[in-house]
Amino acid sequence: MFDGSFRAPIEKAVRPIGNALRRTGLTPDHLTIVGLVIGVGAALAVGSGRLLLGLILVILAALPDLLDGALAKASQTSSQRGAFFDSTVDRVTDTVLLGGVAYYLAAHHQTPELAVLAFAVMGSSSLISYQRAKAESLGLDAKGGLMERAERVVLLCIGLLWEPLLVPVLWVMLVLTVITAGQRFVKVWKQAAVAPVTQERIDQRRSRRQSRRSARIEGRHTRVPRRRG
Repeated sequence: MFDGSFRAPIEKAVRPIGNALRRTGLTPDHLTIVGLVIGVGAALAVGSGRLLLGLILVILAALPDLLDGALAKASQTSSQRGAFFDSTVDRVTDTVLLGGVAYYLAAHHQTPELAVLAFAVMGSSSLISYQRAKAESLGLDAKGGLMERAERVVLLCIGLLWEPLLVPVLWVMLVLTVITAGQRFVKVWKQAAVAPVTQERIDQRRSRRQSRRSARIEGRHTRVPRRRG
């Protein structure tokens, strides 16, 4: 939901930061690894009961994830390898964070059985990520839905900000993530029903997506900035 509505304005806002980071010699992979390390620290903080520290670290972990794409475009290093690495690390970070929440609920909450709730959110989140990946491998589109990764991070931050909200927030995340899985299933099911999926069709869709990405990247870097005298 946020991904579709706010991606363009956010990319425009962080573009100057990406240009500045390019001059430091950092690579997008460096930022991705930094985000993972901070995410692990956030999970440890949450698991030990220091929820406010965990909140701060979750926010900090989201910043490299926001900026690695801007740096990739600024340095013209966008690649399939980088996209694969970033997506994999995102899944690892999500799993570690929810694992930290599960440990906190098991060790510090009055109802330790609620740790299963965090694992349920983790499983349903993995499902919607898998749906998108599988759909794209078939040349179909499974983007969108009520509870994508950005929404999950925002809701988790709200739960960490005020501990009594943590369990209700996890229930909301679980319900909306399951609804999102249903939305994506219906979306892909309808697309697949239009015409049989052939390897030629998959290759054509992949080629069009790659062409659009290349055009967007080239368009950003072919604009000549005006010099102010």
